[in-house]
Amino acid sequence: MELPPAGTVAAPELTPEDSKRNGLVISLLLVSAFVVILNETIMGVAVPHLMTDLGITAGSAQWLTTAFMLTMAVVIPITGFLLQRLNTRPVFMLAMSLFSLGTLIAALAPGFPMLVVGRIVQASGTAVMMPLLMTTVMTLVPPQARGKTMGNISIVMSVAPAIGPTISGLILNVLDWRWMFLLVLPISLLALALGVLRIKNVSTPRYAPLDAVSVVLSAIGFGGLVYGLSTLGEGAGGDSLVPSWAPLLVGAVALVLFVLRQLSLQKRDKALLDLRTFRSVTFTVSVVMMGISMMALFGSLILLPIYMQTVLQLDTLQTGLLLLPGGLVMGVMGPFVGRLYDKYGPTPLLVPGAIIVSLVMWSMVMLDQNTAVAWVLARHVLLSVGLSLMFTPLFTSSLGSLPRHLYSHGSAIIGTIQQVAGAAGTALFVALMSREAGTLVAQGANAIIATAGGVHVAFLWGGIISMFAIIAAIFIRRPPANDMAPAMAH
Repeated sequence: MELPPAGTVAAPELTPEDSKRNGLVISLLLVSAFVVILNETIMGVAVPHLMTDLGITAGSAQWLTTAFMLTMAVVIPITGFLLQRLNTRPVFMLAMSLFSLGTLIAALAPGFPMLVVGRIVQASGTAVMMPLLMTTVMTLVPPQARGKTMGNISIVMSVAPAIGPTISGLILNVLDWRWMFLLVLPISLLALALGVLRIKNVSTPRYAPLDAVSVVLSAIGFGGLVYGLSTLGEGAGGDSLVPSWAPLLVGAVALVLFVLRQLSLQKRDKALLDLRTFRSVTFTVSVVMMGISMMALFGSLILLPIYMQTVLQLDTLQTGLLLLPGGLVMGVMGPFVGRLYDKYGPTPLLVPGAIIVSLVMWSMVMLDQNTAVAWVLARHVLLSVGLSLMFTPLFTSSLGSLPRHLYSHGSAIIGTIQQVAGAAGTALFVALMSREAGTLVAQGANAIIATAGGVHVAFLWGGIISMFAIIAAIFIRRPPANDMAPAMAH
């Protein structure tokens, strides 16, 4: 596979017909992506409900979210291959077909194991959709308009997960948990039908190899890390047959082998993920900061519903409605932040955003059984403001700093890091909460006080982690304002 040479020229100017076609493709991808990403966090509010209905622990229930994100982390690296080998339309059809099938399986699941299977199939479709959207936008949209378009993408990437708990809260208040999937199924089928009818091919397929060993190593690596984190809380009793550190060690070793293999394969342009993307300092720092942000977002999205329902004794509807304003704030701010990025660049947005997120994480350490609901709402809205200031600049700066031929690899790496970080944040926050709550129960505390204590410890570590994002924000710069970032040395 030959990579484009350094200094590849910009694409020719588009005709009105091309612009109309591109706008339609991006709009359909945005709507479809919103539908599939919405399901990433729809289980958050349902965790306490499912624990009772299915007779499972919090550690087991969180796998409905963790398995979703982990599957995405395993599948997303393969999308770099798919986006090079296949055209836009067949990739879209594959993504929405898998998502619709997974939704059907989850809706008809007789118990917890099959429900997890449905979530995994759903995630396989979602994993293909997001890199498809990002790569298509970076290919079709000129640099001077990318901030605005990425602002719309940030609605998908941040608002859809944020309002997932609200949707599930509204559904669970009046219907069985299966309706979380039954109501989504016709929407996903409609999106699939519209895509079949209206999506046009806007990419040019080319030969790209698929290295099976790399796929296996990435699955073991990411899976081991997230599984190890998830067992930390469940292993608090000390009776686990497999020590918590064992899967972490296996995952770390597999990831090292994965990286070494990619470095070897990319010399022949055969890497599953081309790590030459990390030669861009802006891309590297943006990916690190994005990982921290996703840990904060998804850790909070699973912890806050547990806290509000177990400690504050709110029902699923109240919990969902309390999380709705934050999601709406992110939706309103997305395009606005995109325009600010186009005008001022990333630094004036990222630094305040990172500071706000860190301050909110530290303030959540003070949550207890006596905290007023209004204060919980205020903290979540402020957290949403901080994350809104971060997501659009991070997406735009990271991919914009790469040469065109690395867009698909950059999109796949960003998606992978997002999901691994989100899964790690979910697993880590629940593990920390579960361990501390278990210790307090053993000391005689009731469930409310024990859960509040667990939430305190989890957000304490969240506050510590969030401080690293402030440091990273200082080093992110606006990419070159041309249609192609300078190609890096091979």
